[in-house]
Amino acid sequence: MLEKTTRINYLYDFYQSLLTPKQKNYMSLYYLDDYSLGEIAEEYNISRQAVYDNIKRTEQMLEQYEEKLLLFQKFQERQKLLTQLKVSINSESSKEELLLVLEALEKLD
Repeated sequence: MLEKTTRINYLYDFYQSLLTPKQKNYMSLYYLDDYSLGEIAEEYNISRQAVYDNIKRTEQMLEQYEEKLLLFQKFQERQKLLTQLKVSINSESSKEELLLVLEALEKLD
């Protein structure tokens, strides 16, 4: 569950500008502010089911955006390569190894 929440939070960060204000509000309250479905429903004077449906639909939209745009995947790859670069620098690796990591970083963009 924690992995899913973390993933959705990242996807929300990357793609929130593509969401409607209502979707942003529900997702922010549910995932960032840790509101329950009931609390969100009470806040907006709607049913828990309506909140649940909206959140699930928005999660699917975020996954579809990621499937097409791959912003989160590229972010993860970039983070991995940056970590590898730091390790290489600290271990005084050869210039060739450092250049390979830098080339991989350049290919991501």
